[in-house]
Amino acid sequence: MNFLAHLHLAHLADSSLSGNLLADFVRGNPADSWPAEVVDGIFMHRRIDVLTDNLPEVKEAKEWFRPETRRVAPITLDVMWDHFLSRHWTQISPEFPLQSFVGYAHAQVSTILPDSPPRFVNLNDYLWSEKWLERYRDMDFIQNVLNGMASRRPRLDALRDSWYDLDHHYDALEARFWRFYPRMMEQAKNKQL
Repeated sequence: MNFLAHLHLAHLADSSLSGNLLADFVRGNPADSWPAEVVDGIFMHRRIDVLTDNLPEVKEAKEWFRPETRRVAPITLDVMWDHFLSRHWTQISPEFPLQSFVGYAHAQVSTILPDSPPRFVNLNDYLWSEKWLERYRDMDFIQNVLNGMASRRPRLDALRDSWYDLDHHYDALEARFWRFYPRMMEQAKNKQL
């Protein structure tokens, strides 16, 4: 899962949106550095990552990537799941329009920014001002996201080419998303994530 899905599942679980978004920027045990609710969100994010990577639908989708891009398939798929979530938001969360949800999430996350790592603060500067979460619905933006990650981290250069795997398997990926994401939503609502 990427940013939008982590925030959405956190909201459904009444978990800390801040902690769920911050998690990738925190190493080790966060308990000494963050309030308990943020720590709980960080741990929820980590559990979701492990769960998602081991879902049969996700394992199957990883196999669709070509040998030269399979190494970055987990990252590419995380971004793609956010694409489907953003694209189908009105169907998935009709009671909370995406633009309103993004404003709500931004307000929640902003509370921890003064004490956050610089890389996380930098991410937030772009995430909200450039409306990433709303723009995930556009595949051109997904390609820009993958290219941007490849540019910032040369060892992930294969992300540029992974776009073709997404394009080639778009319909099958969308079908897999609809198989597992509603289950994850139910797990979040039932506090099982």
